[in-house]
Amino acid sequence: MKLTIDRISNHESWEKAGIRLPGYDVSAVSEKAKKEPQWVHFGIGNIFRVFIGGIADGLLEQGVMDRGITCVETFDYDVVDKIYEPYDNLGLSVILFGGGTREYKVLGSLAEAIKAQACDTAQWKRLKEVFASPSLQLVSFTITEKGYALQKADGTWFPFVEADIQNGPEKAVGAMAILTAMLCERYKAGKYPLALVSMDNCSQNGAILRKSVLTMAEEWKKAGFVDQDFLAYVSDEETVAFPWTMIDKITPRPSEKIAEDLEKLGVENMQPVITGKKTYIAPFVNAEKPQYLVIEDHFPNSRPALEKGFGVYMADRETVNLSERMKVTVCLNPVHSATGPLGVALGYDLFAHMLNTDADMMKMARMVAYDEGLPVVPDPKILSPQEFVDELFNDRFPNEYLGDTNLRLAVDVSQMVGIRFGETIKAYVEKYGIASDLTAIPLGIAGWLRYMLAVDDEGKPYELAPDPMNEEIQEHLKDIVIGKPETFKEQLKPILSNERIFFVDIYTTGLGEKIETMFREMIAGEGAVKATVHKYVSGR
Repeated sequence: MKLTIDRISNHESWEKAGIRLPGYDVSAVSEKAKKEPQWVHFGIGNIFRVFIGGIADGLLEQGVMDRGITCVETFDYDVVDKIYEPYDNLGLSVILFGGGTREYKVLGSLAEAIKAQACDTAQWKRLKEVFASPSLQLVSFTITEKGYALQKADGTWFPFVEADIQNGPEKAVGAMAILTAMLCERYKAGKYPLALVSMDNCSQNGAILRKSVLTMAEEWKKAGFVDQDFLAYVSDEETVAFPWTMIDKITPRPSEKIAEDLEKLGVENMQPVITGKKTYIAPFVNAEKPQYLVIEDHFPNSRPALEKGFGVYMADRETVNLSERMKVTVCLNPVHSATGPLGVALGYDLFAHMLNTDADMMKMARMVAYDEGLPVVPDPKILSPQEFVDELFNDRFPNEYLGDTNLRLAVDVSQMVGIRFGETIKAYVEKYGIASDLTAIPLGIAGWLRYMLAVDDEGKPYELAPDPMNEEIQEHLKDIVIGKPETFKEQLKPILSNERIFFVDIYTTGLGEKIETMFREMIAGEGAVKATVHKYVSGR
């Protein structure tokens, strides 16, 4: 069995292997999307294929959608070459349940894969055609938080952004410049309406996306690449809308064990690949079953029947904002960011195994969510914060079959700490005047900075997960020596006081010195990280 259009026609062998096939004509829904695109997605990695692609697959199965998604990659073109084209844009969803059972399903909802490369004339032309189509209703995004960033921590442009501003729409390289260039094409074709829907784990993600698009448009206007009418077009949210969303589905890196199991079932060429840009991807995607996608219902050019998708809730902006704050700033993501980097420093590979076997780390995780987060989180009503956290700790976090690693949870933490911790810290300051009563959150921040030293609790070096601020932070910490606390002096001050990282000067909240103390204790020597965690979660 091969994951290609012609080979999935052999229904019997796939069904015998326990793998469900699409209940619709994959070729027909792909052709329909190519002729009259309706839904485009930027950032076509694991979470997109299993979650967004899975939602679209379900809508196609129900017959409430009649075409697939146009998939656009702006960063890692190996994904198209190695995962999409060889498999005719098919994906294989592997849902992992806590008891060890699995659910296999071939997804045929990914109609076309386009490399957004201005230097590739054919691909660039095709992308322009898609955006010029009146039928296009929405463009969604899973490009991670850093995909929207235009400036470095010091407020200066990233070099690629500066180049995009100077070179204009026809030579765009970064995701935001590419998107803005395509909006120019749509404007020129007829000023057609469109919804741009960020589905990344960012607080107020729609506002962040809008700000980046408008910034690119304004800079291009200054440089003479676009006119005032184009700026007015992208600024009018009744024409170009930026709905806010909350998204949640734990999607670990592809498992080599699952690849082996699929090949034993008879499915060929299932091994994961690591691209030149360090993307971990495979022809299949393994993930948990639970999923939540709350979307602001603001689509100027209509939309598919998204509300019929599994785990999808259509709502107003305030409800989305409260749902996102519940998940991203309290219930789930802060637990990951507080304990994942610490887990790496403690030598734990799997997140679930760490929580299931280390009572202190489980207690710290529960403190982040239950003790420190829930008391200040607003209730979005459509989802209960208490029930959401209960599901996490009773079913989702303990699921070792997910194989989620602490190293994955340490990816891009510098881009997330402001959202995942800053909002709760600010809520405590607003409520109590100071946040110094917090324990688990500052412990997590200290743990992240200790992780940045790239030496575990036994003195063994490890490679840091990708993060755009790795070099900058390591430069601040370069003179600190584990086992010599006296080498720690003022090194954390430029980090903890940086409001671009935390959205607040941590020292003004009463937590700066507390984090410094925790960090100093964590560098005392071998075993100091474990001892420090135990000290603070046990209240001693």
